[in-house]
Amino acid sequence: WMFKLSEWANFSSYDVGLRSGSTASHILVFDRRTKRLVEEAIDGKIVLSMRALYQSKVGLTLIDSGVKDILKNLSEKQGKKMNSPESAKDIPKFLELFAGQINMDETKDPIESFKTFNEFFIRQLKPSARPIAHIDDGSIATCAADCRLMAYSSVDESTRFWIKGRKFSIEGLLGADAHYNAFKNGSLVIFRLAPQDYHRFHVPVSGTVEKFVEIPGCLYTVNPIAVNSKYCNVFTENKRVISIISTPEFGKVAFVAIGATMVGSITFVKKEGDYVHKGDEFGYFSFGGSTVICVFEK
Repeated sequence: WMFKLSEWANFSSYDVGLRSGSTASHILVFDRRTKRLVEEAIDGKIVLSMRALYQSKVGLTLIDSGVKDILKNLSEKQGKKMNSPESAKDIPKFLELFAGQINMDETKDPIESFKTFNEFFIRQLKPSARPIAHIDDGSIATCAADCRLMAYSSVDESTRFWIKGRKFSIEGLLGADAHYNAFKNGSLVIFRLAPQDYHRFHVPVSGTVEKFVEIPGCLYTVNPIAVNSKYCNVFTENKRVISIISTPEFGKVAFVAIGATMVGSITFVKKEGDYVHKGDEFGYFSFGGSTVICVFEK
C-alpha cells in the first residue's frame, strides 16, 4: 500500500473532462490548450490512502512515528530499481498507462536507446519541442517545467488558497543559507510535475547562479492532497536544493527543486558562477513526480 501512495499511481489526465463519483480526486486543473477545466484522475483507493495518511490526526501520528523513514527508504530502493537494466521493460507499460499524454515524437532520442527506465524518464526533448517565449526580453520570466502551474503575488496569498502546512514560510522553504529579506513578501510560483511529464527543468530567467544550497529532508508526496493538508509541511520538510539566481530585471530569484515520494534524486547541470539564459536546461528529477518553486523578490 505504501507503493500506491507514490506519484507513480497518479493517473493525471488532460482529456478526461470533469469526473464525479468514487474515483474522483477532486483536483481540478485548467488546461490552457483546450480552455477546459479538467480533473486529475486518480484511483479512488489511492485517494483514500493519501487522505488517511496526510489529512488526519491518525495519519500525522503515523508520519511522526516512522512513516517518513519508510517513504525515504522506499524511494531509495525504487530509485535503484529504476536504474537497473531490468527496468527498461517497464517503459512500454508506462507509455501504455499514459497513452495520449506522452508525445514520443518530441523526444530527442529513439525509445530503443534507453537502457534503463530512468534514462527514459529523464529523456531530453528536441530543441523545437519547447520554444521559449520572448527569448530576447529578460523582463519576462518563462515556465520552468512541464507542469500544473500556480502563481501567487505573495506568500500570504499562497497559504490562503493552496499551501496549508502547519509552519509554511519562505524562511522555512529556503533555509538560513538561502533566505534573503527581499524574499519575505515576494511572489511565489509553483510548478508541479506529474510522472508522465517531461522531467527536466529549465531556467525561467537570465542571470548568474550565485549559489546552491542542499537541504536534506523527507520524501512526502507532492500531490495536492498532501500539500493542502494542515497536518504536514511538504515544501518545508521535503528534501530540496535551492539555487539563487541574480538577475538585472528581477533581482534575486530563488529556484527550489523539491524531491518527493519516489524522487530521491535531484540533479543540476549548471554550477555556481555560471551565467544562464532564460530557457536553458537547469537540471532534472529522476523517477516520480516532483515540484519546482520559484520565489521572486517583493
